[in-house]
Amino acid sequence: MPTPRVLMSKIRQALRLLADAGLSMRQVAAALGVSKSTVSEIAMYARDAGVDWPLATTLSDDELQARLYPPPRPRSSTRQEPDHARLHQELKRPGVTLQLLWEEYRAGAGEAAYRYSAFCEKYRAWVKRQKRSMRQVHPGGERLFVDYAGQTVPVVDPVSGEIRRAQVFVAVLGASNYTYACATWQQTAADWVGAIIAALEFIGGAPRLLVPDQPRALIANPDAYEPVTARLMQELAEHYGVAVLPARPGRPQDKAKVEVGVQVVERWILARLRHQRFFTLAELNRAIWALLAELNERPFKRLPGCRRSAFEALDAPALKPLPAQAMVLAQFKPARVNIDYHVAFEGHHYSVPHQHVGAAVALRVTATTVEVLLRRQRIAAHARSDRVGGFTTVAEHMPASHRAHAQWTPAKLIAWGERVGAATAGVVRWQMERRPHPEQGYRACLGLMRLAREYGSDRLEAACARAQSIRAPHYRSVKSILACGLDRQSTDLLGGQRNPAAPMPSHDNVRGAGYYGHH
Repeated sequence: MPTPRVLMSKIRQALRLLADAGLSMRQVAAALGVSKSTVSEIAMYARDAGVDWPLATTLSDDELQARLYPPPRPRSSTRQEPDHARLHQELKRPGVTLQLLWEEYRAGAGEAAYRYSAFCEKYRAWVKRQKRSMRQVHPGGERLFVDYAGQTVPVVDPVSGEIRRAQVFVAVLGASNYTYACATWQQTAADWVGAIIAALEFIGGAPRLLVPDQPRALIANPDAYEPVTARLMQELAEHYGVAVLPARPGRPQDKAKVEVGVQVVERWILARLRHQRFFTLAELNRAIWALLAELNERPFKRLPGCRRSAFEALDAPALKPLPAQAMVLAQFKPARVNIDYHVAFEGHHYSVPHQHVGAAVALRVTATTVEVLLRRQRIAAHARSDRVGGFTTVAEHMPASHRAHAQWTPAKLIAWGERVGAATAGVVRWQMERRPHPEQGYRACLGLMRLAREYGSDRLEAACARAQSIRAPHYRSVKSILACGLDRQSTDLLGGQRNPAAPMPSHDNVRGAGYYGHH
């Protein structure tokens, strides 16, 4: 309704003066202290409304104003209104702009189309009337938002009756709001990454960006500007070719999609499961996934279609294909290479190349393998063993001297001695039998082998026979006998016993029977 520029009292005086006094408009304006144009406007409105002075005296101020200044009549528009909901969905497709959508709209509407500026203004006005969360426009296949719900679900152990609280993971695609949910026991790095892998397999592709919060399990160094992702998260990003863009701490608007997705899962899935009892995590997940399919097919309230149809139209075509092999979950544990060139994990020892003794390394452990990493480079890999106190050793990791030692066994050493001779075999057996542990005699036996190469097998056999005869079958004794050439002297010793017919050797310290007869 047009608003009068003067008071209703002056409008009434103007009508009276124009009707009864016979004054000109100039004179009426001077008498009332208003402009001539104002008096002319009042006269025009009165004439158009058919209101004269006698009629004006019978009307109240509101009725007179309604007569003189009626509300404007709505103009009939021949313009074709755009489908703003459809436009909003189309803008989520990669490369789609308002300019392109206007050109398509104009081609269909023809002369009834709005100009580009009016088209954009009407769409932005429509967006402002929607929920705040709809103001963010995410291109198809760009972002996958992930988080854990605040609610947990009790799971009862069927044997002990113990109740554990299962955590609920939620993932939401930015363009279509396509939602995935599953339950895990905890929120460890393995739980996070395992749930994300399951979400990627559920949607059948990989987005360009992965948007989590900044939990310690995923972010090694939380920061609002330069967060550093943990090792397992880095492996996931490299394996699936995605970039990790953690939300800023304390900024829920950075992941508004998953915040809303968590609320939806809590209301439409967890709330409906509150009266059910679950005895295994797998049973709980089957119930969640049954309701999840229904959730993704529930129609939107303000937009056309549903989450599934929007996913098929917007996100699915833009997702990158998944690798042929799913990522193998691993855990990382710091370790240090011991002096015996082994590292320990859960009581079992795994070998590392001996030149890395004392180095600080990282263990990458999967369900089947144990890898040793030094500065992100793999230096050893073994099959995982659950034998506590056992050793898994690769020969190439050992020093040369240790490799020579390791390739021998007591049986092999005795067999070598028998090939040399009976005396040598006897010395070898003595090393194996008289030591607390056979391996303690390995080095002495290897020394005998070196003597055989230096002096020959015949001289070694003779030296071992002499060592046995003097009851000193040690490596040092055999070595001394060979070095002094005593193996070449005739001892007339048979089987370690002196021949009674042989004369005693002449020596000052050999006194004989006569010496003892005089005392």
